[in-house]
Amino acid sequence: MIVYCAGAIKGDTSYQKYLKEIIVHLTSLDHTPLSELNENFKSSIPLTDKEIFKRDIKWLEQSKLMIAEISGPSLGVGFEISYALYELKIPVLALYNSKVEKISAMITGCTSKLITIKSYYDNEDLKDIVTDFIKNQSEQ
Repeated sequence: MIVYCAGAIKGDTSYQKYLKEIIVHLTSLDHTPLSELNENFKSSIPLTDKEIFKRDIKWLEQSKLMIAEISGPSLGVGFEISYALYELKIPVLALYNSKVEKISAMITGCTSKLITIKSYYDNEDLKDIVTDFIKNQSEQ
């Protein structure tokens, strides 16, 4: 299954290692995680902002699900979550580290039935949540 993976790239990258863990875990489950941080899809040349936008929208449109690491604030991730939910109508798993005290009210207050918001404690917990989400979505 193709899964779009989002996380802070230019904003607060403190939790980027967890996004990378999600990408590695999805790959180990034989899924295709689309992300700028996935070494298999990294551009060999710098892309303009317009090229990044077009690429990421194309990736989202090809995806069956979206998984977003939302511990660090990112306007881009918020935009992508909104696009996935309201334009593409695909399920979104929004994950945040349990040590984070404040998550955007635009995410936690979202009433879409397509969004699942979970906190995780460590890498193992993160992987369990991702595995369960994928399994549940595959059964629907």
